[in-house]
Amino acid sequence: MTAKAGTTVPRPRTDHRPAPWVRTRLRATPLAALLMAALAFGTVFLAAAFPRAVDRGADDALRRFLHDRGIPATSLVATAPPQRDENADSLDSVKGKLTARIGRDLPLAPSGPVYGMSANHSRPMLNPGLARLSESPPKLGALYLHGFADHATLTDGAWPGPAAPGEPLPIAISKSAAETIGIRLGDVLDNGEEVKGPLRTKVVGLYRANDPDDPYWSDLPCPTHACVEGLLWKTSGIADGTALDALFAWGNGASDFWRMPLDTGAPRADRLGEIRDAVGSYMAGPGATALQRDTGRAKLTVNSSLPGVFTRATARYEAAAPLAAIGPAGVAGVATVVLCLAAALVTDRRTAELRLLQARGGSRGGVLLRLLGEGAVTVLPAAVLATTLALVLLPTPRWGGAVLAAAVTALLALLASPARAALLWSAPRAPGGRRRVVGELLVLVLTAAAVAEVRRRGVAPAGTGVDPLLVAAPLLLALSGGVLLARIQPIAVGWLAALAGRGRGLVGFLGLARAARDTSGRRRPSVLPLLALLIAVTTAGFGATVLSDVDGVRTGAARVAVGGDVSLALPPDATLPDAFAPAAAALPGVRAATGVWTETQTFLIGTDIDSTRVTLVVVDPTAYAEIARTVGVGEFDPAVLAGTPGGPDTPVPALVSSALGQKLSGRPYRLRTPSGGELLTTPAGRVDATPALPDSLQPFLVLPAGPAAARLPELKRLNGWFGVGDINAAQFADLVRDRGVTSAVGLAKVIREAAQTENRDPNALPGGYTVRTSAKVAADLAADPLQRSAGRLFWSSVGAAAGFALLAVLLTLFRAAPDRAAMLARLRTMGLRPRQGLALIVAEALPQTLAAALGGALVALAAVGLLGPAFDLSALVGVHVGDQLTPDLLPVLLPTAGLTLVVCAGVVVETVVSGRRQIAAELRAGDQR
Repeated sequence: MTAKAGTTVPRPRTDHRPAPWVRTRLRATPLAALLMAALAFGTVFLAAAFPRAVDRGADDALRRFLHDRGIPATSLVATAPPQRDENADSLDSVKGKLTARIGRDLPLAPSGPVYGMSANHSRPMLNPGLARLSESPPKLGALYLHGFADHATLTDGAWPGPAAPGEPLPIAISKSAAETIGIRLGDVLDNGEEVKGPLRTKVVGLYRANDPDDPYWSDLPCPTHACVEGLLWKTSGIADGTALDALFAWGNGASDFWRMPLDTGAPRADRLGEIRDAVGSYMAGPGATALQRDTGRAKLTVNSSLPGVFTRATARYEAAAPLAAIGPAGVAGVATVVLCLAAALVTDRRTAELRLLQARGGSRGGVLLRLLGEGAVTVLPAAVLATTLALVLLPTPRWGGAVLAAAVTALLALLASPARAALLWSAPRAPGGRRRVVGELLVLVLTAAAVAEVRRRGVAPAGTGVDPLLVAAPLLLALSGGVLLARIQPIAVGWLAALAGRGRGLVGFLGLARAARDTSGRRRPSVLPLLALLIAVTTAGFGATVLSDVDGVRTGAARVAVGGDVSLALPPDATLPDAFAPAAAALPGVRAATGVWTETQTFLIGTDIDSTRVTLVVVDPTAYAEIARTVGVGEFDPAVLAGTPGGPDTPVPALVSSALGQKLSGRPYRLRTPSGGELLTTPAGRVDATPALPDSLQPFLVLPAGPAAARLPELKRLNGWFGVGDINAAQFADLVRDRGVTSAVGLAKVIREAAQTENRDPNALPGGYTVRTSAKVAADLAADPLQRSAGRLFWSSVGAAAGFALLAVLLTLFRAAPDRAAMLARLRTMGLRPRQGLALIVAEALPQTLAAALGGALVALAAVGLLGPAFDLSALVGVHVGDQLTPDLLPVLLPTAGLTLVVCAGVVVETVVSGRRQIAAELRAGDQR
């Protein structure tokens, strides 16, 4: 063929280049790329967020723990003998050097140190007319406090000034203390005699503390009000910084002090060891030597309670760490399964393409590099964005763990598809076979060894961090459960399919038959979806059991601490009116209640050591037995305390503490009260503890109120009350105020008024009257940030695991969608109705979900039973308890049922949305397989 004259024959272009592989593939499947990026984003975000959440929870718990200990327990206190001719400027200079040195290693509170000079001895105030609680006169201490005028307001007189030689020491005292003790402005207080002559102080000013709760006043000897110390009043006067020599002479010596409080909002849990070492160094070590050298005070010493506080904080954190790590570990397991399923789905859809590339000469390395490039374009930007978002939304100084977890997750998401594609070129093997059996046996052996080791040794020793074996054991149990269920499920579902095949319907049989097989038609279970569901259900059930047991144990511990659901304690001088106990028992919700007479100064005569001091508890036996049963402490049969009528020579039956009961025989003993009254009693039973004295180390006796009061009328009195039931604490407190408070006189009245003043609550009960409720105690224990953080982390893990489990099921459905659509299209041509087609899909997907839910619940119960003895619940309860995890069906069933419903709902929605479209598309396209 020749071209016409004058025409130009086009030449082939030599600058043509093939389109880039990655761009072409992403343009061809934009939705798949977007979904993969979304999956990588969510997975990496959770991987980076969980370590940050754990760190934030640990830091918050540590700071709250330190704050609750108070200023005295979280301060370093430096003391030194005064120097000659010392003044306020020298104290300021030492303060600057101390804070400069200590501030390098420890975060000090912004409020700054509190420092000054304190007299070594307090002095009596012998002036006539001053208030006294006993024959002892009130006492006066003397202080110099830097910055005192900034924290107090002068109400009368003037601030103290220099002390003239031979003149009384000028001081200012609080107006509250002056009114309580009877001191007036201008009084010269007689403080006794010394070898050098009489000691005198002159009250030149009265002041009022701006905020009595200001940490500035913490751990100082009564500068804001008069305190009751023993049987006398005590307060302190404030001297001027120019009168330090006179203050030293007045106190027969003095001590310079600098209290430097730690900034409780600054310590981090990961640096607690460094802070502890720094505090120890300043107490006894190189730091102490450096302080003495810098300040020029050779006898300067530093004391602090911080090492003990840090030890307790570390123990709490290490005890709670394994419980907090189990939830994220479960999410990590489910997320790994989901990433593998997603890689399998993508690769299976591209099997023909990859085999064609291989047939046309494509090398394995080249194809895998191109797949890696596709993943890098979708996964890496999503991973970087997710990590950045987690770092911003959950701020904490530590970022290494979060970035490492995010990097590992991103690497897994990036390599999953190339690794799955590489399996296509591996040598074909028969399904099942020895390798699978060996792998499954290895999993079972590892699980058995891990569980046995955990049960043998318990939690790893303190100081070793999170116990990886304890965290991995529930996951290994879930993995073993998945292996066993993968073997059992096809057989069980096949039996059900055979049973369904005997009926007239076709949908149930086909759905169950397909559920028993994979997409290749062989009886080989799909392990990954089962494993994802099992891990999610096991994590949810195990964690829910932990939290449920913690709540139950905390409630029990609160009841033990209170002695019931509500208790009333009275001051030592007070008794309850006769009408109070019946009125309290008639309150709504009271199931059992009794008034109590408790006496600690009672002696049992006739024991092996002649007399034994015991605590006497007189109660109504029937009500007290019900209280003991409810509390779970000192349970007994009320019949053993049924007294018999008689005179003073008839013994009263008694419950005795176990240790005391071992020393007593069945003969009668004489019981002598502090007032000299006596009665005969006979041991009728033994109990280890009793609700009124749950932690008593002293031997005790429990007597029935009726027979005991009949023989000794003084035992008819009541100085306490205990009740169980759904009792309204506010109503009970109102009843105590209205009908339970008796008047007091003399010293008792003064002590009550002083307690009321310190309480500063106008609605509070009189001093010494205390209403305690188990609900309030349990709420206080549960308010610990360490427990709240562990609970939030667990429920977040459950939600994330449920989401990934649902995604695993949906990916499984998507993976089988082409084969299922072809089958439904063929059945549709044979008369299958659309609703039947949707029912068939549901019947195919739900057996696996239900089997995994049931298996996960059983594995969760097994995990609790096998691993429960290794867990210490004390850190999450808030007090030391000896309880262990125990299997309980309800906490496992509730999250299991919820997760199952979520997954089933997702299956149904996916079926409804995509089922019709797949069938219609398949019918239009025809069968091309």
